[in-house]
Amino acid sequence: MPWGGVCPVGGDGGHMGCSGDPAGFILPPLPLFLDDVSPYFKTEPVRSQVHLEGNRLVLTCMAEGSWPLEFKWLHNNKELTKFSLEYRYMITSLDRTHAGVYRCIVRNRMGALLQRQTEVQVAYMGSFEESETHQSVSHGEAAVIHAPRIASFPQPQVTWFRDGRKIPPSSRIAITLENTLVILSTVAPDAGRYYVQAVNDKNGDNKTSQPITLTVENVGGPADPIAPTIIIPPRNTSVVAGTSEVTMECVANARPLMKLHIVWKKDGAPLSSGLSDYNRRLTILNPTLGDSGYYECEAVLRSSSVPAVAEGAFLAVLEPPQFVQEPERHVTAEMEKVVTIPCQAKGVPPPAMAWYKDTALVHVEKLSRFRLLGDGSLQISGLVPDDTGMFQCFARNAAGEVQTSTYLAVTSIAPNITKGPLDSTVIDGMSVVLSCETSGAPRPAITWQKGERILASGSVQLPRFTLLESGSLLVSPTHIADAGSYTCLATNSRGVDEASADLVVWARTRITSPPQDQSVIKGTKASMSCGVAHDPSVAVRYIWEKDGAPVSVDGIPRLRLDEEGTLHISQTWSGDIGTYTCRVLSAGGNDSRSAHLRVRQLPHAPENPVATLSPLEKRAINLTWAKPFDGNSPLLHYILEVSENNAPWTTLMASVDPEATSVVVRGLVPARSYQFRLCAANDVGKGQFSQDTERVSLPEEPPTAPPQNVIASGRTNQSIMIQWQPPPESHQNGLLKGYLIRFCLAGLPVGYQFKNITNAEVNNLLLEDLIIWTNYEIEVAAYNSAGLGVYSARVTEWTLQGVPTVPPGNVQAEATNATTIRFTWNPPSPQFINGINQGYKLIAWEPEQAEEVTVVTVRPNFQDSIHVGYIGGLKKFTEYFTSVLCFTTPGDGPRSPPQLVRTHEDGTGRPSSPPPQPLPELEYNGNPESVGYRLRYTRADGRGRTVAHVIHDRVEREYTIEDLEEWTEYRVQVQAFNAIGAGPWSHVVLGRTRESVPSSGPTNVSALATTSSSMLVRWNEIPEADRNGLILGYKVVYKEKDSDARAQFWPAEGNASRSAQLAGLAKYVLYEIRVLAFTWIGDGAPSSPPILERTLDDVPGPPVGILFPEVRTTSVRLIWQPPAAPNGIILAYQITHRLNTTSANAATVEVLNPSARQYTAAGLQPESTYLFRITAQTRKGWGEAAEALVVTTEKRDRPQPPSKPVVQQEDVKACSVLLCWEPGSDGLSPVRYYTVQTRELPAGEWTLHSASVSHNATSFVVDRLKPFTSYKFRVKATNDIGDSEYSQESESLTTLQAAPEEAPTILSVTPHTTTSVLIRWQVPCGTALPPPGSVRQRLDSREGLGAVSPRHCRSPSGYAVRNLTGAGLTHHQLDNLSKHRRYEIRMSVYNAAGEGPSSPPQEVFVGEAVPTAPPQNVAVQTATATQLDVTWEPPPLEAQNGDIQGYKIYFWEAQRQNGTERVKTLFLPENGAKLKNLTGYTSYLITVSAFNAAGDGPRSAPVRGRTQQAAPSAPSTIRFSELTTTSVNVSWEPPLLPNGILEGYRLVYEPCTPVDGVSKIVTVDVKGNSPLWMKVKDLAEGVTYRFRIRAKTFAYGPEIEANITTGPGEGAPGPPGEPFISRYGSAITIHWANGDPGKGPITRYVIEARPSDEGLWDILIKDIPREVTSYTFSMDILKQGVSYDFRVIAVNDYGYGTPSAPSPSVSAQKANPFYEEWWFLVVIALVGLIFILLLVFVLIIRGQSKKYAKKSDSGNNSKANALSHGEMVSLDEGSFPALELNNRRLSVKNSFCRKNGIYTRSPPRPSPGSLHYSDEDVTKYNDLIPAESSSLTEKPSEISDSQGSDSEYEVDQNQQKAHSFVNHYISDPTYYNSWRRQQKGISRAQAYSYTESDSGDPDHCPLSNSTSTQQGSLFRPKVSRTPPPQPPITPPSQQSTLYRPPSSLAPGSRAPIAGFSSFV
Repeated sequence: MPWGGVCPVGGDGGHMGCSGDPAGFILPPLPLFLDDVSPYFKTEPVRSQVHLEGNRLVLTCMAEGSWPLEFKWLHNNKELTKFSLEYRYMITSLDRTHAGVYRCIVRNRMGALLQRQTEVQVAYMGSFEESETHQSVSHGEAAVIHAPRIASFPQPQVTWFRDGRKIPPSSRIAITLENTLVILSTVAPDAGRYYVQAVNDKNGDNKTSQPITLTVENVGGPADPIAPTIIIPPRNTSVVAGTSEVTMECVANARPLMKLHIVWKKDGAPLSSGLSDYNRRLTILNPTLGDSGYYECEAVLRSSSVPAVAEGAFLAVLEPPQFVQEPERHVTAEMEKVVTIPCQAKGVPPPAMAWYKDTALVHVEKLSRFRLLGDGSLQISGLVPDDTGMFQCFARNAAGEVQTSTYLAVTSIAPNITKGPLDSTVIDGMSVVLSCETSGAPRPAITWQKGERILASGSVQLPRFTLLESGSLLVSPTHIADAGSYTCLATNSRGVDEASADLVVWARTRITSPPQDQSVIKGTKASMSCGVAHDPSVAVRYIWEKDGAPVSVDGIPRLRLDEEGTLHISQTWSGDIGTYTCRVLSAGGNDSRSAHLRVRQLPHAPENPVATLSPLEKRAINLTWAKPFDGNSPLLHYILEVSENNAPWTTLMASVDPEATSVVVRGLVPARSYQFRLCAANDVGKGQFSQDTERVSLPEEPPTAPPQNVIASGRTNQSIMIQWQPPPESHQNGLLKGYLIRFCLAGLPVGYQFKNITNAEVNNLLLEDLIIWTNYEIEVAAYNSAGLGVYSARVTEWTLQGVPTVPPGNVQAEATNATTIRFTWNPPSPQFINGINQGYKLIAWEPEQAEEVTVVTVRPNFQDSIHVGYIGGLKKFTEYFTSVLCFTTPGDGPRSPPQLVRTHEDGTGRPSSPPPQPLPELEYNGNPESVGYRLRYTRADGRGRTVAHVIHDRVEREYTIEDLEEWTEYRVQVQAFNAIGAGPWSHVVLGRTRESVPSSGPTNVSALATTSSSMLVRWNEIPEADRNGLILGYKVVYKEKDSDARAQFWPAEGNASRSAQLAGLAKYVLYEIRVLAFTWIGDGAPSSPPILERTLDDVPGPPVGILFPEVRTTSVRLIWQPPAAPNGIILAYQITHRLNTTSANAATVEVLNPSARQYTAAGLQPESTYLFRITAQTRKGWGEAAEALVVTTEKRDRPQPPSKPVVQQEDVKACSVLLCWEPGSDGLSPVRYYTVQTRELPAGEWTLHSASVSHNATSFVVDRLKPFTSYKFRVKATNDIGDSEYSQESESLTTLQAAPEEAPTILSVTPHTTTSVLIRWQVPCGTALPPPGSVRQRLDSREGLGAVSPRHCRSPSGYAVRNLTGAGLTHHQLDNLSKHRRYEIRMSVYNAAGEGPSSPPQEVFVGEAVPTAPPQNVAVQTATATQLDVTWEPPPLEAQNGDIQGYKIYFWEAQRQNGTERVKTLFLPENGAKLKNLTGYTSYLITVSAFNAAGDGPRSAPVRGRTQQAAPSAPSTIRFSELTTTSVNVSWEPPLLPNGILEGYRLVYEPCTPVDGVSKIVTVDVKGNSPLWMKVKDLAEGVTYRFRIRAKTFAYGPEIEANITTGPGEGAPGPPGEPFISRYGSAITIHWANGDPGKGPITRYVIEARPSDEGLWDILIKDIPREVTSYTFSMDILKQGVSYDFRVIAVNDYGYGTPSAPSPSVSAQKANPFYEEWWFLVVIALVGLIFILLLVFVLIIRGQSKKYAKKSDSGNNSKANALSHGEMVSLDEGSFPALELNNRRLSVKNSFCRKNGIYTRSPPRPSPGSLHYSDEDVTKYNDLIPAESSSLTEKPSEISDSQGSDSEYEVDQNQQKAHSFVNHYISDPTYYNSWRRQQKGISRAQAYSYTESDSGDPDHCPLSNSTSTQQGSLFRPKVSRTPPPQPPITPPSQQSTLYRPPSSLAPGSRAPIAGFSSFV
């Protein structure tokens, strides 16, 4: 019931007033409060309700009456609750014990009522009870099996089963209402196991019982008849009327059962309806009182003399009580009178009546004044005031109960306050009761007031003020404002009584600053505060207690209690530990608060430490100890120190678990002794160390690491020196005794040989008696007393080379001419070379002069099995002994047996291997033009197929075979052919392709992460077919996945490498890993796909980007970003914060989820500095913490700049300096980081060097500087508010010089002469060069004798050095070299600080020089559009420096060399070449160079040549715009390759499918290279057209093709409504209605127009705003005198929509001016005649009167007779103001202008005086304007209509522009002809020509003498390039009468295209 809002209705008092004023009520007139309202029930509860266990039950007592109403609940007539204001009773979770009868009691001051009971049933099901498990029955008898008992509500539904099968009722089977199974006339098969399944249909529970075994006995006896027996008789049954049905049952047995018949009777009369279940059940539907009676069941055995048996039972139908007469709600009686309260009820059985007064049973038999009448009424005699109250009448029978109530008021006693309120004093917040007990009849109504404010009554109750049943007022809780005078009013019909009292409210005494739990360090001071707030009039006393005992501060100096109640304790010790309670005693209340004081101290030392060797692990010691006293502060950790071999103590484990009492120390070194000690640490500090343990020694173990730095180097060809260093001392594991060396032949399956060194001080060994030039594998291991250690990694080394032991074989020598001998030989077997074959020496000597030999060195040829060499310069026709030997680096091998050879006579020699030549013409055997060549080649090893190529050019001398496999030998043959057939094949030529890089990566690449920063990568070798050369090693290519960073390389030298251990990787990062192999050419293709592997996780790095965007005095909000190095999956963040002045144990710790990026810390102290630490956690644990300070203040500001940075001279390095500064004020917001900028002097800009300098740094190393460079520096600070200003600039300083870091790049090394080479190089771009002269370059050269294996490094000691002192040198000639030698050249840069690294060596052969002059007389001839013929003459003979082997022709497009330069190489010394496959009509520059065996000579000067024109390429693109249903604007781009001068374009378009059965192809030729667009308007709606465009030079090139479908497109708007036209003078307005917008909103409208006699629509107005539905434009933009149709198109984002229906035709004819009408001419003629007559008359009169005047006077008169033209005009003006003719200056803008995206044109025009024209009036319509007259004699041009003038002209003011009739008729637009009406015979050149396949030739478009060059009926400008304006060409006859726009007279003007653009 809501308080303060109910106005109850009194029983006799009528309606009582109430108010909704929440502040209380003003006491109304007295009669309104005479009666309170007694309680009554609005609704009664249901009689019964069922709920499930576990559900919530809410019982509601719906009652009303005067306030206060109080409620109490009963369960099974036992009290559940006390009286309270809560009218509901709730059970949150029901169980079966809550079932029962519930009712509520409601009361107020008028009395109490008892609610009708409601029965609550709880649905549940228990378990089956234990019962008999075996039953037996005699054969033929009935077996009665009772269902096992089970506790359940409601009763469950039971199903019987036998041996797992459900038992349905039948003639032999009956299941009773009590779920008993009855088997009639049992037989042997009825034996079995029976059980039941019970289901509770309320909660769904089901249970299955234990089986009951039935045994059938006496089975074998005779089946005698059995008399009927009633097994289950009927039972007496009661049912309440209104129930749906009632069932009675009767089960009988007999034999034979089939003859048993059951008959039912009621009161002796048989029943036939309601029978079921073989008549065993009788069901009565909707039983009534008439169904009550005696029901009998009779069992009869038919056809038998056996008597029947019968059993019966009674059925009683009950009716619940109903009141026949009830009392009134309110009964009033006078004192000492007799009153009868009526109450009469009926029911079956008749109900019993019971009376209650205020819920107490009225014992009528014990009270003489009370009498229960026969009809149930209550009679009370001798009424007294106490009889006033609620009387309740209950009628009950077995079917239920009903109740009614009345209020009995005993009147005629005035109210009397028997116990009034007393003056009271109460504490704020406490409760107080002001008494007001009354007597009177009727019972007085109580009202409480404070002043005029009503606080509580029967109808009003304010919060905190409660009217108790006794009439007293409860104020709870009290407030200070409640103090004052309170009045109790007692009122009834006899009068009023009142009493008052004063209430005083004291402020409560409270502890506002209670003591806090404290933890102090021993010996420091503790203060326990106890701040109190209390009433000023109340005295306060403080009492302190410790652990419940009072603390006496008297006589104890350490304790002091100040006047504020704070207890101060100094020199704290352990005796001060405890709970301190501050008790405050006062009249205003008492209060107490407690806090705990903890005194912390250093922990004691751990006790009894014991160290023993671990029995389970090697190299481990078990350490145990006893836990010490923790100093009253939890231990944080233990610190374990160790002393190894009596060394000083060092910390071994800095953080041992504080809960541990033992630890295993692992990782110790064998053969060493250890001693341990521990100390405990808490937040106070570190305690004393424990006693030292006994020293424990570990036993020796074999060394666990191999010897270090094992190096092997070949000393001789049969010995290798091995050197090593001992294993690391920590891995020796004892005293070393010596070393064991094992070695074997590398790669061979042979056993090891061993060498034992017994002296551990010896660290080298010379292995002797080895095999010459053999690779050995060597390993070294150390040993001690415990055994042999680990062998070192295998090192390989070769013994040094020896000399060959056999000569070359199969040596043949023959003279080839008079001075040359040719040698052929086979190389010796590699096993006898004993080293690297450096080459061969060909030796020749005359027989008698063996000491004078001629020696020629030949480099080895590893590709060919037969070697060839020559010795030249011999004597003619002379005998020589010849021999060949093989040599290695150590020396020469044996010579082959000498052979005697004689050179030829002079003139008889011939080349033994002439250079290849083309087929001589005499062998063509046919037409030379039909001769060509066929070339075929195949692999020499027989793999693959034979490939052939055909060369049709008979003069070709070469052919480049492409797409060959690398490092492969091929067999090549050539044959010639003609028209008759092919000639013979040439001899086979062998050639090998060069070595290349591998074409695939290694296979089976795998990666395994070994640590968080390393992983092991393995792979298999590359397939042999993909190696393409000698594999020198491998590279592992790795990069972070999805990273843009460049991949990194990890080299693995040697082709035997199959794995690599990558180190230094980022933690927990996914890497892409690939492996590639490399040859000397370069890196091969990497393996694919990349292998993905992630490094292992680790603890994370610190979070970054900590900022405090919000700082308040008591709270801060900080934000951060995840760690830059998460090193795993972030699982959580931990934030700790504390005052910067407190220790770490006082920190507040908060753990946040991993997605958190901000945190707000509250409850901070104002104006304090806090330290925040943020750490992240991964699976490996908590990572490094990031720290930040913050000040809790709102006065934060940006920091002040740091001081001027300084650099000490000793801190200046070549590439770095140490910068120092002092921080400025941080603005009360700590600095987060510093930013450092640098500036390179003298003119560099300030650049950022680092923006992440630590916030607490005052110095910083600025690196990445350039050596010997001047710099300045500046610094700024950044906090949460922002950046400071930059500091002052530092003083300038110069970094020191540094040795160059990079080597120069050798660009080329070429032989210059036969004893010198020219070297060109490039200085490293990153080298910082100090002043000139201080940098020099060093040139190293060394003589070599052949190829060197890649695995060997050459010692630099063999190089000759030359210093070059010019720092700017980029080339140098190295001379005085030896002929026929190979040299290695390398370079380095050095300065005063040192020398930089050397460049990679470059190899060059000295003895032959490149040509020193270019070819002469280079000429170029144009052959075709794709070919140039180049001819030249060889270089001068003296500059050839040897035999010219061929030429290189370099050629490139003259406009772009870098992207187009190509080279053609001729390997024959010919003097001409054909350059083919060139671009047409392109200028090329050609240079030629010659080359010989030494290299390329210089190039010739470039010579220019141009190819002939060719057909152009296809135009670039086709674009379509302004697509409507019938037109489209087509544009294109010029060809990328014009290949000549473009003469025009050809556009062809046709429908893809026939339109109306016709497929019309339209061809348009566009002359010139512009325009590049065209408007096509004769299209059909919704048809797809194919457009083809191609360009033309002298011939057409390929075409580009595109399709377009005319509108409307899908989603385009529908048609607007049919437009209608209205005319206003010279303006036309078109109106339309909006149509369907389509799939998108309409963006604009377009108006199309067409002359009525033409069929082509064109756009008239575009970009009409979407909001308008009408548009007005001037008729001037139309062709005068022509009729037009108009239609409207809507446009949206999907395109142009369907056009509207055409409007009615409208003529563009203006209304004729009045002066053109015939009547105006007649009037003018008459006026003129009259004027002439008057003038003649005047002259005659004046002549007669002045005939004697002077001649001068007559002259004046004659002047007056001749009126000037101006006077005539003046007169005209006086008569006809509309014809005012003024010379006006027209400023006409005749150009293409862009307004709002639309091209407009504003033409000049003559303006009659009655009309006003302006450019603004015309241009605002954004499109079409009228054409003006033009020159009649201009010569047409071929410039397209997309061009025009872009100039502004002004008409000469002196030119006649006055309006006249002549001008009017000349300029009248109606006299212009359209382009279809031009005169014949006047022709002009066409910019477009058209052909249509179905319509013949197009119409010609001649010009008329009176026709404008802008001839269309409408004008629509187009965008194009604009030619410069030309002076107008005007006939003299029109010089002063007609204005001509310059643009119309310019050569850029032209007539519109017939059939395409009439709006021009």
